[in-house]
Amino acid sequence: MKAVILVGGLGTRLRPLTCNTPKPMIPLVNQPFIESMLIRLRDQGIDEVVLAVQYLADRFHTALGDGSRLNMKLHIIKEDEPRGTAGAVKNVEHLLDDTTFVFNGDVMTDLDLQAMLAYHREKQSKVTISLTPVDDPTQFGLVEMHKDNRVHRFLEKPRAEDITTNLINAGTYIIEPEVLRYVPPSQFYMFERGLFPVMLQTGDPMFGFPSRAYWTDIGKPQTYLDVHHDILIGKVRYNFRGQQIADRVWLEGDADIHSSAQVVGPVVIGRGVKIGRGARVIGPTVLGDGCQIGADAALEGVVLWDGNEIGEGATLRNCVLGRNNRIGAKTMITDGSIIGDDCSLGPENRLEHGIRIWPGTSLGERAISF
Repeated sequence: MKAVILVGGLGTRLRPLTCNTPKPMIPLVNQPFIESMLIRLRDQGIDEVVLAVQYLADRFHTALGDGSRLNMKLHIIKEDEPRGTAGAVKNVEHLLDDTTFVFNGDVMTDLDLQAMLAYHREKQSKVTISLTPVDDPTQFGLVEMHKDNRVHRFLEKPRAEDITTNLINAGTYIIEPEVLRYVPPSQFYMFERGLFPVMLQTGDPMFGFPSRAYWTDIGKPQTYLDVHHDILIGKVRYNFRGQQIADRVWLEGDADIHSSAQVVGPVVIGRGVKIGRGARVIGPTVLGDGCQIGADAALEGVVLWDGNEIGEGATLRNCVLGRNNRIGAKTMITDGSIIGDDCSLGPENRLEHGIRIWPGTSLGERAISF
């Protein structure tokens, strides 16, 4: 079974985390998101995947190669210019010869793909769109269906009085390659505003597949943090790497944890982590490889990428740190704040209210109270 994953976006909403790292390559519980996604697809019967790439394409080649490490076949196809969702699939049409899954590369879901495929075949559909219910439909594109779940129309960000369904496009499709004849070659063309409306006009069978599977877009800072929390508290099915060393505490290799330190799960600890005297690490929290947590530091609900050094008495809560940052003693980082890579923050800074610090920034002692 084949799939195309759309990974051409710049990840602008996630900056500064994506300044040096393509959005699909950002770590999810200490593993590149795209890698965990590929493993999930492989385990559900997809053995050949095409990545439609544009931004920082070389990073995908370096990390994934030809897919053999993951026991699958992988094609990494770079776009010279943005093609849009349908245009990107049209660009790799020569690799598609049968029913194909299409995924957005920033969607985290535990959707049952085999159930969706069986549904697609039962309906003899040409395109099947996964759908998920939301609490506030006014923020999304709604998909209206007939009683047999055949798609009737699309309604983009409707007014409250116009809402007839709470089901939205969840970003997983099954297509028959023949529908790509409607997509113009070498042009920017979208599924949502191009191919799907055309298929409503032509009458090609297109069905919705409603599901209550877990679904979220990891492409915004708060949702990126939220999906970590959801994984750690068990809201979404996930196979943790490493071994469980305490109640809901997973260790990926060796770590140096001081006997007086307090670690309360759910927590994932990477290789070579050091947690100092009197430090408190409270879940849901992820510590990347090589992180060093200073004495009496307090961390809760945070995601640290590899190589961060947290100073003595620092407080981190509900925040994300990129790679190789140095956080000074008694500095406080809270409230959805995001720190890029290779930053140096001196002692007793205070960063709150979702502030974003760009890679390579240096701050002196007490330079910011935000």
